[in-house]
Order: sequence, then structure tokens, then C-alpha cells
Amino acid sequence: MSLGEFDLIARWFTRPVRRAALGVGDDCALLQPTPGQQLAVSTDTLVEGRHFLSTIEPERLGHKALAVNLSDLAACGAAPLAFTFALTLPRVDEAFLEGLARGMFALADAHDIELVGGDTTGGPLAIGLTVFGEVPPGQALLRSGARPGDRLWVSHPVGGGLGDARLALEVFRGRLALPGEAFERVRARMECPTPRIALGLALRGVATSAIDLSDGLVGDIGHVLARSRVGATVDADALPASEVLAAQPADRRREFGLAGGDDYELLFSAPPAREREVQAAAAQAGCAVTRIGSIDAEPGLRLVDAQGRALRLHLSGYDHFRDA
Repeated sequence: MSLGEFDLIARWFTRPVRRAALGVGDDCALLQPTPGQQLAVSTDTLVEGRHFLSTIEPERLGHKALAVNLSDLAACGAAPLAFTFALTLPRVDEAFLEGLARGMFALADAHDIELVGGDTTGGPLAIGLTVFGEVPPGQALLRSGARPGDRLWVSHPVGGGLGDARLALEVFRGRLALPGEAFERVRARMECPTPRIALGLALRGVATSAIDLSDGLVGDIGHVLARSRVGATVDADALPASEVLAAQPADRRREFGLAGGDDYELLFSAPPAREREVQAAAAQAGCAVTRIGSIDAEPGLRLVDAQGRALRLHLSGYDHFRDA
């Protein structure tokens, strides 16, 4: 007997809620935020062939679908509360759904966030999530708070860096080759990003602005500069890199670190006097942070090398319509 839409929902995506007032099963979910908190809301859609490859394991896809949304909450300094999940599926594949749900709920449980509703429909594979978080009034991290003199920081795994996801993508495209173990390391960064929720919470009151790196650093930092009405200087050679990426030629390492995309790390600014607190926040969150530049009064983004010499790099962030 084939499974219908509501059987699918009941079997894989219905769980008792603890924090929400009402979850899956009615026309609307009912959320009960902590009194005095503001809601932080973000939506992302992942489409097969654009945001993930057909080769991804379902469990990793479930993880990534939620992780990229949690990354937005991290960039806002918001604590996760609940999420909704919309799945467009070409056909009912029980093994796929089992893995997808397992990966998604493992990450949800790790961050104490619960599924409260959504939708399923037939069509090309795509996943849409909306996440809800909460943050005290006046404490949200925004893109608009960077000030001249602030230092620019980026988060990354201890011993890792930016650009690994792009490196893995180029291997999938057949443009580069890596040994098996090295490829698996960068592939994991592409398919299983780590949302920096703990860092975002620890940066409340310390960072002056923040954004998560989804479309490449040079593109994403542009949003901060525009909203804050400032400029920035970034040392391309200061960008943290894993051993795998560091072994690549310098121009490739710079390109992938600056414009690779799919990193889902936090780029943030903070006054020089808060450096010790920035480092303490990273230690508390179990990740690393690296200073990569500074905020300037002069508009625009300036890329320099380790000696401070201007780099003539023509890089841009990913655009879903321009780069389609």
C-alpha cells in the first residue's frame, strides 16, 4: 500500500512538542515565546542541483537543511525555539525519508528546537524551512552596527577555515582532484555545516554587527557595509584555511576563501577593546575565530595581501539569479 501525504507526515515528521503550545496536526502551530523576548524569524529554501547535489546522503541533507537556517539565528544572536518544514518530493521513498528525518531531528535535538508544522507536496526535490528564535530586546546582532575602527572577525572550526565547501564542489564538478581522505574532509564541510548558535549567543553585547557566510565572504560582507554605511579592508592572506585548502595554489586559496560560499560561519565586527571577549566567546562556543581585517570610514571593500598591498581580484558573492 502506497503512503499518502498525511501518512508520510505522521510517520516521519510528527513528534510531541514540549516548548510550543501546539505543533504538527492543525492548520497553525502555536508558539509560546519566553515573556519579554522578541521573535527572530528566518526562511531558507534548498533546491536539488542548486543548494545540494543528488549524491548527498539523506541524513546529511536533513542536517544541512536545518543547519543553514539555524545559521541565520546564530548571526542574529537568537536562541532557537521552533521550526516549520516544507518538503517537495518527486515520490515517496521510505529510505530517503527515514534518513532525512533522522539527520534533521538529530540536529534539532542538539539545539533544543522542535518541528511545529509545515507542508508536503509532489514535485522536484526542494526543502523549505522557517526557523523561529528568541532574543532579548536590544540584544540582537544586526548587519547595521559596524563602525569605523572595528575589527573584522570570522569563525571557523579549530584547525579549519573557509573555502572547503567550494573545494569539494569543484571536485564534484570534475575540475579538481583530491585524495580520498582529503576529499571526505572537505565534503563533510560542504554537506554538514555547523551552525554557530553558541557563538552568536556569546557575542551578544560584544559584536557590533554580524552575518552568516552563505554566498561567499566578499558578497556577504557587502550587505554589512551597505547596512552600516561603512567600508572595510580585508587581508586575503589572513583568512583561515584547512590543511587541504592551504595545500592549493595561493590564487585558488584566496578565491575559495573569499568567494566560495556554503561556509555557514559567522563574519562579525567588534571594537578593538573587546578582543579578549571575542576570544572568550569563541572558546566558550568550542570554535575558533580569526581577525581578517577592519571596518573603515571610506566606503567600499579593499582586499590586500599579507604585506598590505592591494589585490586586483574580481570576485563576487553567489547570486541565485545572476549565477543561475
